[in-house]
Amino acid sequence: MAANPVEEKDSGAIGVKKTSDDVELGRRIRAIRKSKGFSLRVVSADAEVSEGFLSQVERGKASPSVASLRRICQALGEPMAALFTDGEESGQDEALVRVADRRRVFRPDGSADYMVTPRSASKLEIHHNEIAPGRSSGPELYTHAGDEECVLVLEGVLVVRLGVREYVLSAGDSLLLDPKLGHGFMNPGTTPATVLWVITPANGDM
Repeated sequence: MAANPVEEKDSGAIGVKKTSDDVELGRRIRAIRKSKGFSLRVVSADAEVSEGFLSQVERGKASPSVASLRRICQALGEPMAALFTDGEESGQDEALVRVADRRRVFRPDGSADYMVTPRSASKLEIHHNEIAPGRSSGPELYTHAGDEECVLVLEGVLVVRLGVREYVLSAGDSLLLDPKLGHGFMNPGTTPATVLWVITPANGDM
């Protein structure tokens, strides 16, 4: 636990207005915290953010970085997958995911994050991201479970930070990385970046 919790600033681009996604993300975090009987003080201390900042996140007034959001989930004892919406999978074919049934996670980096693989997948996890111009995962690098991760840019440009190195990826470029090493990303362009993140094994905790 950090002696001095982080008074974090928003992870999004300057001038980007808070959206309904920020409100929904905060609502979900607050619902999980309340259901477990945790106080703002306890969760903020364990997540190493200030109590005031966590309160703003829950009210949709501030966006945490991906790294801080991961710590908040850990403090709540939940994986990032707990923030996914529930897709209405028919159950008739557990290997099939229709585009309208994809699960979506509300992320603070300004991206629409859809889970492409079905719940039954255990060895492969694919996220389809649409990252808004100027948005990033935040100044702090983050890590997550997994053996290998590959990012493939379908449209636009994405800058990926991996330790002290920085890679500029254009449409068609891909990068293999170790998800247990600190990494981050941003869209430096003026148009959305469409990206696939492929992770093995599946863990629901990107």
